[in-house]
Amino acid sequence: MRARLTLAIGALLVACAPRSDDGAVVTLRFWGMGREGEVVAELMDGFHRENPDIRVHVQQIPWTAAHEKLLTAFVGRAVPDVAQLGNTWVPEFAAIRALRPLDPWIGRSTELDAREYFAGIWNTNVVGDTVWGVPWYVDTRVIFYRTDLLRRAGYDSIPGSWQGWVEAMRAIRRLDPERYAIFLPTNEWAQPVIFGLQNGSSLLRDDGTRGAFAEPAFREAFDFYLSLYRDGLAPPMGDRDVANPYQELARGLFAMWITGPWNLGEFRRRLPAGLQDDWSTAPLPGPTGPASGVSLAGGASLVMFRGSEHPEAAWRLIEYLSRPDQQLRFYELTGSLPARAAAWRASDLATAPQTRAFWEQLQRVEPLPAVPEIESIVSRVIEHAESSIRGGTPAAAALEALDRDTDRILEKRRWMLTRLAAPAGGAP
Repeated sequence: MRARLTLAIGALLVACAPRSDDGAVVTLRFWGMGREGEVVAELMDGFHRENPDIRVHVQQIPWTAAHEKLLTAFVGRAVPDVAQLGNTWVPEFAAIRALRPLDPWIGRSTELDAREYFAGIWNTNVVGDTVWGVPWYVDTRVIFYRTDLLRRAGYDSIPGSWQGWVEAMRAIRRLDPERYAIFLPTNEWAQPVIFGLQNGSSLLRDDGTRGAFAEPAFREAFDFYLSLYRDGLAPPMGDRDVANPYQELARGLFAMWITGPWNLGEFRRRLPAGLQDDWSTAPLPGPTGPASGVSLAGGASLVMFRGSEHPEAAWRLIEYLSRPDQQLRFYELTGSLPARAAAWRASDLATAPQTRAFWEQLQRVEPLPAVPEIESIVSRVIEHAESSIRGGTPAAAALEALDRDTDRILEKRRWMLTRLAAPAGGAP
């Protein structure tokens, strides 16, 4: 019996080995974006040593060209086997059937467990009941702030509620009325969207087919956002109006800035040596306290394209890049935060003063609605928010206009869902 079992296992392993039909070594194509695409090749030597039957060819693609190049490759049937994909792109590429569902591989993997990932980040890869990607690195927004200015205002930490946070910002403003408490670039959509999510807004309604921006949850959050400009706590400026935000933070034009992990390295490089002990990060306050202080679930994922001829080899690569040791090595090379909780626990990331806030915030992150049009929708938030901040448009009118724009963007989605719901052979 044992001999038969051994033979059966051996046959299964041979059947699953990622060799081409003629027994040659399999070549995988991996597409990486931006800086990550430049350095991921440095991780491949270890993969090749462990998998001598696989070779990975890495191609780096600028983020500005990545979306169009991936769509062109899909149409031209020239997709890579594995690619880095921004997690807001996952619903779009799943909808056009470009990606291979990963549930079968995840279900039998001994290397990868969904429970080892931050729940909100993992959910950015789930559309319907299907997992289409594995988080590779994560980002989210927290508060970067001048600890010395906060202390001068009478606070040793950022309060956890909106009310307490505003009181702290007013205290900072009283230190010097010519300066501001916080920098919220008016040409960024993330901040008003985050406040909406914190206040319970779904952003979209009716199965993701219409905007919900004019509804009470988002409207109340939008009023809070506008009040930060109206009360002089935030300057009505975009990021193009501030030539060097690091310099302005250093000279005290503002004391806080909601931004992401990419700025950890920038703060260490760009702030003067004398200020390196005078800045830190904090999780975002929420409407009712820390528990409601959610932020965006961002980052990039590893996906397998449906056109890959070597799915078993492609999965080996995804598993390898998902290991905690490889995630930490990737962090050392890029500064991109690991997606695996084990990588945080194996290092000081979860406890170090300037990264601890990200660990805490990642326990409270939410994905954007999983519709292919979501990037187009949130980009419209900027125009309508600025019309209120700079142009004086009443909040209600701005949000009603934003809902109209959203409904137009989602028109095709409504039509498609109507068609899918129509009885077979009948008219929609």
